[in-house]
Amino acid sequence: MMKMPEKERALGMYRDMYLIRQYEETIYYLFLEGIMPGTIHQSHGQEACAVGMIYDLGKEDYILTTHRPAGHDLAKGVTLRSMMCEMFGKAEGCCKGKGGAMHTGDISVGAITANAIVGGNLPIAAGVALRCKMLKTDNVAVCFFGDGASNEGAFHEALNAAAVWKLPVVYVCENNLYSATTSIKMTCNLEDVAAGRACAYDIPGEVVDGNDVLAVNEAAQRAIERARKGEGPTILELKTYRIGGHSRNDACGYRTKEEEQEWFSRDPIQSFRKRILEEAVASEEELVKVEEAVMAEIEAEVEYAQNSKDPEPEAALRNVYWE
Repeated sequence: MMKMPEKERALGMYRDMYLIRQYEETIYYLFLEGIMPGTIHQSHGQEACAVGMIYDLGKEDYILTTHRPAGHDLAKGVTLRSMMCEMFGKAEGCCKGKGGAMHTGDISVGAITANAIVGGNLPIAAGVALRCKMLKTDNVAVCFFGDGASNEGAFHEALNAAAVWKLPVVYVCENNLYSATTSIKMTCNLEDVAAGRACAYDIPGEVVDGNDVLAVNEAAQRAIERARKGEGPTILELKTYRIGGHSRNDACGYRTKEEEQEWFSRDPIQSFRKRILEEAVASEEELVKVEEAVMAEIEAEVEYAQNSKDPEPEAALRNVYWE
């Protein structure tokens, strides 16, 4: 078991995970009520992956995410207001209302706009890391992908290039056991993506409990430091589980109730909350105060986003062609 950090850091991690969960819960119900347009792919249950990996990154470091980007973007510093406005298709959205749930991001905080093509962000991450190396900065790129993306050709091309050139990039497999609705047992002949794939490129591969934010954070620090030193890429595989379906219309009929019960009992937010209390790092009152502040912030930003300006019609033609 990883050592519990001091109060400020522990509460910071808890706050970030709680914010991600409540943000996604909020937009889920707004979609169900027909108040919010579009569709969503959520990361309920995977909050420790985002927060543990990103918590110690600097503003000048980069993340590259997937079609499930909200947790990563919020953890990296994309503002709640700009995210909520984006969900409502508003002009103040982080992508001016053009991206929607699967294409959020903000380059000003190092969150490169999400890529909804499975595996599509992997070679882009290698390119971002190559830029960091050529400019001789000590910045790194952290690239998230799912277990299914490790079967894509882009995965192998990107990992090969990153390994040969010793690029400052950490590839993070959020292994939630399913490629959309298909079990990893049917898509991959490996028990562990990290161990099985990393050896092919002679780079480190580590398997981590993705529901333990402190375990993820410790592994992240090692991999990121290695990248900063110019020692090349690492594959981290975070074993986790999404509480909801692949998308909002997925009833999860392909999962057994026993499997769900086992993983739900390991909810990363509730587990971390319980440990904070057990080790007397913070009190129940302090945790409730954090939770109430998060809920108040979300409620305020929903109201703000609903009442903010829609994009002007001519905005649809901007950024379509290079000017």
